[in-house]
Amino acid sequence: MSTPTFKYFLEQFPDLELPLTFSEDTVRTISRETPPLPTALIAEFLLPIEPGMADELTEFVACLRLPKNKKYDGIVYWRADLLQYHYTLVTFTPGTQELIDRKVIAGVSYDGEEVTQTQAILNESMMIYQVSGQANADGEYDYKASSSTARRFQISPAGKIVEL
Repeated sequence: MSTPTFKYFLEQFPDLELPLTFSEDTVRTISRETPPLPTALIAEFLLPIEPGMADELTEFVACLRLPKNKKYDGIVYWRADLLQYHYTLVTFTPGTQELIDRKVIAGVSYDGEEVTQTQAILNESMMIYQVSGQANADGEYDYKASSSTARRFQISPAGKIVEL
């Protein structure tokens, strides 16, 4: 098999209507309509930009291709590992496929004591609204607004993900 092309890689990501919320259920909805990413594409284009190792239990799902832009190509993918999953937004330079920026925008992780859950909304203006909260891992979820954080990001015209 020949080396997969970047264009083919991008074509695996669906064009979805914005705004889109990234939460626990989003990946289930998207994966019903989107075939799994081929292993060759994961190895060629995702693993080089991912921190940490992936193993046989690591899963990737192509979630979204950002609207066409002359200065960057953008995607969102979901990565699941043991005790965590994340939605990651990535921008690349068209033509060279160089990484411009990468940011985990939503997901759930467990550090042995606390569960951190983050949800995000990506809108038509390339704004990302993110809310995070923590809960003890003992099964007792006691929401406290004081322990939640809200952040805003925007994808700049050049493809950088900037906190506002």
